[in-house]
Amino acid sequence: MFVSTLSLTEPALVLLSLGLLLLVAYVCMRLASRLHLPAATAYILAGVAVGPCALNLVPQALTLHMDFITDLALACIAFGAGRYLRPSSLKETGRSVIWITLLEALLAAAAVSLCMLFVFHLPLYFSLLLGAIGCATAPASTLMTIRQYKAKGRFVDLLVQVVAMDDAVALLAFSACAALVQAGQGSLQPSELLLPLLYNLLVLVGGLLLGLGLAKLCSVRGAKEQQLLALLACLLLLCGLCGALEISPLLACMGMGASYSAFGGKKSLYKQLNGFTPPILALFFLLSGMGLDLELLPSAGLVGIAYFLVRILGKMAGAALGAALCKEPAPVRRCLGLGLVPQAGVSIGLAVLGQRMLPGESGAMLSAIILSSAVLYELLGPLSAKLSLRLSGSLPQPKAAIAPAEAVAHQA
Repeated sequence: MFVSTLSLTEPALVLLSLGLLLLVAYVCMRLASRLHLPAATAYILAGVAVGPCALNLVPQALTLHMDFITDLALACIAFGAGRYLRPSSLKETGRSVIWITLLEALLAAAAVSLCMLFVFHLPLYFSLLLGAIGCATAPASTLMTIRQYKAKGRFVDLLVQVVAMDDAVALLAFSACAALVQAGQGSLQPSELLLPLLYNLLVLVGGLLLGLGLAKLCSVRGAKEQQLLALLACLLLLCGLCGALEISPLLACMGMGASYSAFGGKKSLYKQLNGFTPPILALFFLLSGMGLDLELLPSAGLVGIAYFLVRILGKMAGAALGAALCKEPAPVRRCLGLGLVPQAGVSIGLAVLGQRMLPGESGAMLSAIILSSAVLYELLGPLSAKLSLRLSGSLPQPKAAIAPAEAVAHQA
């Protein structure tokens, strides 16, 4: 370890580690721009390189205490995504969003479960839980790629709304499958299934109320810095509450962003947040890369590879079917599924709960499959999202060069 070999106090080690990571992020951003790569992919690869699996430049003990950076990054991303869930936007895409979300999530779950049952002959309970976890999508990579390339249009609105609602479907699907497992095994108390749903509902209501209060607060004249402070205070409060309840802050912060936008919150606050978050997001993806354990990849074996591929196919087929039923244009039918590839966060939390419900080896196998596939999903997710944006025509077109004759005429 480069940093830990120095005889320094803990605050000094933390500052040196953060400075080193931000320097790595700067280099990654420059390289990503030159190589036309999504920044998230470059950050994750760099995180793997400087992490314990490779160079081990930063003490692992320090990174274990940096979970707050992950929560804050997800909160900022979710708040920004909430603006796409405002009623005026949902009026245009509401029917399509609902059908596409249900079909892409549930078809992926069904495909994974059937594959585990009939191809690998794994137990029913294992197959159901793994399929339910397959519903979830990680929004961070997709949303950061959208922001990086300034993608806009109906396709982007649909993609963000589907990603935003995906985790809610995953929670409901997992709870239903877990109830079946519980009925068959009697190994989990009902409160352990119902309480997470109740907690998510409570913090969602809290997020909606905070969004309303923030919109009213920002309508009063005041410095922009004051508005940003109020926003960060609300996000940190929500994150702290969700952390205390051991649930993801995504739904609550999305609800807060949707409520703020719906009640007339100023758009300038989103721009302020976008100016504040780049270092936070860079650290988030670097830490994600550092936390990936590459040794898990071979442990999942053929079953893990099948899960990785079948889930992607299920997502793409479900998104295409939903878009076709809603008569969406061809780019949406062909490309939307590519933006739903990443998986981490919520799926890892559900895997921990699923591991508790399944006996010994089955539970360990479930966890290994989800954790190892998360390595691949986080690496390929930003590239897949960029491909979906490019193929759908959502990326801004470069300004055409002025023809020589037109240039002369213009000068004349």
